Formats: sequence, structure tokens, C-alpha cells
Amino acid sequence: MPDLSNLLAYGLISLGMVLTPGPNMIYLISRSICQGRMAGLISLGGVALGFVVYMFCAAVGITALLLAVPYAYDALRLGGALYLLYLAWQAVKPGGRSPFQVRDLPKDSPRKLFMMGFVTNLLNPKIAVMYLSLLPQFIDPVGHGSVLAQSLLLGFTQIVISVSVNALIAVMAGSIAAFFVSRPVWQVVQRWLMGTVLTGLAVRMAVEGRR
Repeated sequence: MPDLSNLLAYGLISLGMVLTPGPNMIYLISRSICQGRMAGLISLGGVALGFVVYMFCAAVGITALLLAVPYAYDALRLGGALYLLYLAWQAVKPGGRSPFQVRDLPKDSPRKLFMMGFVTNLLNPKIAVMYLSLLPQFIDPVGHGSVLAQSLLLGFTQIVISVSVNALIAVMAGSIAAFFVSRPVWQVVQRWLMGTVLTGLAVRMAVEGRR
């Protein structure tokens, strides 16, 4: 297994990364606000499955192959950018569905919530980059046993930290709904703010090169 100091250092880095706003956090907050805490937690299950997929890919070297093929990486990166632009348009279009607006609409099924959380995470190329660039720095191929076992343990550490923090965020976000129900002006501000943030993330994801 990894050295304890390496494991703690990796855990702290993972904590810092999950606290940085990104597509996963924005999606989970939106689902919790729109549909309640349980919807946010179900969506989080899909996000967690996405982490597991990336972790196993990184552990067996598939992520390295993905990043070695420019067109594969670009397809993933541009797909994520287009998805964020779609969410931004839903937030700001006249009479449209904002993913962050409290409203009386048919609720998405648990299956759809789970799959949308899963897709949101898979379309975030930063996750692939994180596993490829971060994991090797904390693996000792000589003195601490199987590289595969070390990779899996570090990956599960990141997943536990990310899921725990995001679960807390989803539960707290649900209470924000009551604030917006009685304040229509803030709903408008919220829609445009979130639309702007999503657009900015999409543009950044689309134009930044491979790291």
C-alpha cells in the first residue's frame, strides 16, 4: 500500500480539488435545488460511478491511451463543453428550464438523475487528466507492493473524499430552495449568474489545450 504520508498528502490534494467549483459541483447543486436533497444524492451516485470508471481506467493504463490520442481527448473535451453550453442555454432562455431555478415541473426519474450525474462526470476531461497526472506522483513501484493495488487505494481515497464533500454540498443546497421561492428577483439573478458561469466553464474547457 502507499506510504502513509503519501496517502495523507493525496487526500489533502483531493479535498482541495473537490472544493474547487466545477461541472460536478454545479450539477449537484442544481439538482438539489430543483428537486430536493434526495435527487441531489441520487445524482451524486452517478457522479461517483463516473469516478470509479476513471479510476479503473487509470489503474490499468487506459486513460494514458486516451490522452495519447488527440482526437479522443478532443472529442471528450468538446463534448463536455457542448453539454455545459446546453445547461447554460436552459438557464437563460426566455421561459426556459433553468437547472438552478425552483419550479413546479415533472420530476426526473431516479434512473435519469443517476445517468445525468454519470454523464456529467464522464464529460469532464479534467477528471481523466487528474488521474493520469496525479496518481503516479504518489505511487512507489519498488517499495510498496503492487502498482495496481496502490493506484486503486489512492483512487478510492479520492472517491471517498469527493463523495463525502459533495454529499454535504447536495444536502445543504436543498435548503436554498426556500430562499428563492419567495424572492423572484433573485431567481432572475440566479439564472443569469449560473448561465454566465456555465458558459465561462464551457469556453474554458473548449479552448484550453491538452495539459
